[in-house]
Amino acid sequence: MGYELRTNVIEPVRHTFDYLVERFGDRPATRYQEASYNVQPKEHFHYRPTWDADHELYDPDFTALKLADPYSYTDPRQYYYTPYVANAAERYESFAQTLKYIEDRRLLDKMPENWHTVLTGFVLPLRHYEQGAQMLFTAANRFGYGTTVTQAVGFAAFDRIGNAQMLSLIGLALAGGAADTLEEAKKNWMFAPHQQGLRRMIEELLVERDWAVGLIGLDLLDDQLYPLLYEYLDERALFHNAGPYSQLARHFDDWYKQHRKWLNALIKAWTGDAEHGEANRKVLGDIIARWYPQACEAVNTYAHGIADLAGSVTVVGAAERGFAELAASLTKAGIPVPAEGGLAK
Repeated sequence: MGYELRTNVIEPVRHTFDYLVERFGDRPATRYQEASYNVQPKEHFHYRPTWDADHELYDPDFTALKLADPYSYTDPRQYYYTPYVANAAERYESFAQTLKYIEDRRLLDKMPENWHTVLTGFVLPLRHYEQGAQMLFTAANRFGYGTTVTQAVGFAAFDRIGNAQMLSLIGLALAGGAADTLEEAKKNWMFAPHQQGLRRMIEELLVERDWAVGLIGLDLLDDQLYPLLYEYLDERALFHNAGPYSQLARHFDDWYKQHRKWLNALIKAWTGDAEHGEANRKVLGDIIARWYPQACEAVNTYAHGIADLAGSVTVVGAAERGFAELAASLTKAGIPVPAEGGLAK
């Protein structure tokens, strides 16, 4: 008996969902598109928020920065839930392996004393900075409009609490599993003079009603702190017998470079919007005028603290170069920058 095998191709009746057909045409959609486009709640709200009767429950007017089409912005990483979780798990596992290697060989104990000071007095207190950042991004996730925007800031919020947890693990490793170093780090965050500029700015941003102000204000700090701590000091650590610092710093530097991709794209979408671009550039200029001097002052005080307590003679100069680089990047994006950065004299 003979058999003949044939393949029948069954054409799908529908290629994708109607809301994607309206935007992209009747063709197969990517997973990112299915999870991200045209799913922002817009109607059938029963009542306005009792705590803010001037706005709908989900309302584009929670920020002064507008997009004519919220979905004109897309995350360059194309993250939706599954690839984000896989990436975050891989990042955390890589960090855990690095920390275990350092702990098994007791490398933190072998670092020079001034690098211990950098870690305990300056880096570990930033676990509270990261927690504040997580709250700012959570607010942006709640009050933002357009799922491509809100899911990107939502993922960033999880990243920030992850960063805080990784810093906490470093603190536990420094103290042999005890919480002593973390308690000291909290006292530094609360009371050390060199931390108070950062703390004050985070707390002031937390009470801003416009979620985008919190996002941009925090970025003014991030864009100076991350290169200072995790690029400049990373390089210095390699030349001053502080290899464990460099091994740990690279994980935060790698994360920040990925983080910048979606945030730079969002700022570009705001400034380049066909309908609101000019107004957005003015709003961004007002935000920068308000927060850029304070951010520079906070980072400058922080860098002087490293110079005074950890004996660094070049970190202040690196911070000042960071101010100039930030100003140049903002100017390039079409956002005016105050002439005076507000540096301590």
